[in-house]
Amino acid sequence: MKSPQALTLIVALVFSVTIYFLANSSVFELTSMSIAVVAFVCAFIAPLIGKAETNVQEADTSISTLYVGNLPYRANEAAVRELFSEYGQVQSVRLMKDKHTGKRRGFGFVEISAADAEQAVLSLNDSEFQQRTLKVREAKERPEQIVE
Repeated sequence: MKSPQALTLIVALVFSVTIYFLANSSVFELTSMSIAVVAFVCAFIAPLIGKAETNVQEADTSISTLYVGNLPYRANEAAVRELFSEYGQVQSVRLMKDKHTGKRRGFGFVEISAADAEQAVLSLNDSEFQQRTLKVREAKERPEQIVE
């Protein structure tokens, strides 16, 4: 995914190269004033294109967190990501581990695009995965912890 600054830089570079070739071609007789006007207009257009792309990306970044229970202890993040990626774009997978032993605890959380979350829950809840029956549902909000 390109950042808005990179996109703006690419657009500005394309405009610059186009103006350069138009100025050097014999088809168009561009004066320095017309080149300056085109460059000035391009300086305003490039950031607007970057902002439009950012708005499209922000609209697509709605994410839901799903609780996944009864996972096999041998399951790893890559296997769970592969399973959920069949239903949508997976942002992250976190499998919980015991603090003291470091062994997996048999549950975790998957962040997936909100548009695909419902279908993933319907399809994967009570389904078989590595000889275990998964429990998949929308994760509950974590209560705020008071730090003393």
